[in-house]
Amino acid sequence: MKTGKVFLVGAGPGDIRLITIKGMEAIKQAEVILYDRLANPKLLEFAPADCELIYCGKLPNRHILRQGNINELLVEKALEGKRVVRLKGGDPGVFGRVGEEAAALAGHQIPFEIVPGISSGIAAPLYAGIPVTHREYAESFAVVTAHDKSKEGKPVLDWEGLTRGVDTIAFYMGVGNLPFICENLITYGKQSSTPVILIQWGTFGRQKTLQGTLADISVKVVEAKFSNPSIILVGNVISLREKISWFEKMPLYGRQVLLARTSEGSSEIAKELIEQGADVIEFPKWKKTLLPIDLTKVASYENILFTSPESVDEFFTAVMEDGVDIRTIRANFFGASIKSIKALKKRGFVASLVDEMHESNALLIVGDDRILKRKYETADIVVTSKKELDLQFLPLFKRMLDEANLNTMVFPSSVSVELFVKAVNECELNAHELLEGLQVVSMGRQTEAAVRSAGLPSLGMPENPTKEALVEYLAARPIEEV
Repeated sequence: MKTGKVFLVGAGPGDIRLITIKGMEAIKQAEVILYDRLANPKLLEFAPADCELIYCGKLPNRHILRQGNINELLVEKALEGKRVVRLKGGDPGVFGRVGEEAAALAGHQIPFEIVPGISSGIAAPLYAGIPVTHREYAESFAVVTAHDKSKEGKPVLDWEGLTRGVDTIAFYMGVGNLPFICENLITYGKQSSTPVILIQWGTFGRQKTLQGTLADISVKVVEAKFSNPSIILVGNVISLREKISWFEKMPLYGRQVLLARTSEGSSEIAKELIEQGADVIEFPKWKKTLLPIDLTKVASYENILFTSPESVDEFFTAVMEDGVDIRTIRANFFGASIKSIKALKKRGFVASLVDEMHESNALLIVGDDRILKRKYETADIVVTSKKELDLQFLPLFKRMLDEANLNTMVFPSSVSVELFVKAVNECELNAHELLEGLQVVSMGRQTEAAVRSAGLPSLGMPENPTKEALVEYLAARPIEEV
């Protein structure tokens, strides 16, 4: 059997848009992905549907995978001929143990590539409005581990060299050792008034900061119950934050949104919310199976109704693959939604909404398996695809919920309500309990009616069912009102 190949990939600091192009290409072609806690789980959605996902962090009722076990897994999967991605938060070469994993692979003559990522020690400060160097404040920068393998876990460092030779210091994962760090920096020469900032979940919409000095930051951390994952930044360059802080001024900064999803990909609504500073969890995750389509009678229909944008693409892909002459299809086209109409328009067809469709004995309905619930006595139905829950992502969803502090729920359509409730039940969760205390927003009157019919709370809806109107609606309602 041919040996596979391993890609040791830096996932970046959290915001999935910060991964490199090469890193994303590796994910899209992976057959196996071993991922860490600090790699944003949303990146896994770009993997092929049959990709095996292996979590290397700690899960309930299971010990954390030790580094030796991870090395063995990488070797094992590669020797099976698989294309393997080891996905790490930040940059794999910065406290990512990439050297140990690469050495293990080299020892078995397994080909590998190391794909750099943006390090959290640089990215998190920038999202907090702090460049780690500046010609007026800091000409040097150091990244430092804030714990070691000893029983006490206290880092053994050249404290004198750090205090005298480095202007800006970034400590990784050091909240537990913060008093020890501050004490040593002061002892070896740093002024007790030196600015310090902690940046938790840097570059995520849930990012939080806590600022102080070497003299008082340890007390502030205890009072605020601040925890890892956090970057601790020390240095006078922190004073620039007052002038150039930008991320925390985004319209939806602080919004942690749960978005009901009806299709297998990330939605335009999710992308817009993220671009405006929100942290978005999309659920559920669907996987789709395309089904064979019988097109022998396609030229005989007077009307063709498409139930979704996906059904438009799937239908015309089948038409092309089967070699059907498009000129033989003389039917009037209709869409069940504006999005379906737009999908037809992109292909050069003029279509109308289903409300304008007159009764016909020669009607074809094209869509996914959900349309079978609808009753059309004389219509033929072509099911283009079958959609089902991707069960592999349910544990991921639960972990994302545990790490987030949700304050907003968005239902983009009436269909999404039923699908969401069903999927939440599959997770052995309760939709009513999950949404308690959240601002629940509906995209349109039918959607709001479905939300209320399901017995779920409802804040209301934007004036128009558009992503832009949704952003304005949320931005005008402080999170504190939840």
